[in-house]
Amino acid sequence: MLLYNVTSIIEDASADRWLQWMQDVHIPQVMATGMFVSHRLLKVLDSPNEGVTYCAQYVADSIEDYETYQQQFAPALQAEAAELFANQAVSFRTLMEYVA
Repeated sequence: MLLYNVTSIIEDASADRWLQWMQDVHIPQVMATGMFVSHRLLKVLDSPNEGVTYCAQYVADSIEDYETYQQQFAPALQAEAAELFANQAVSFRTLMEYVA
């Protein structure tokens, strides 16, 4: 199993709107792709960055599911986020493998 982690740093003024959008729109869209079996959204409490930091985590059963997501779904979903929160949020992505 794999963990796809998306860490986002959002300006304070946009944080509430971003969080609502994530919960109501974005995460349901990601899960509707069928490429992930579960998800969670976490708030980073000790971030050294200005603004508010969140981690959206998605669990994939296989590298094939993750790659399908990246090829077929991620570009449009990431473009929507970039458009809605231009100059208000920055994200970086990490793929991890469960070892224990």
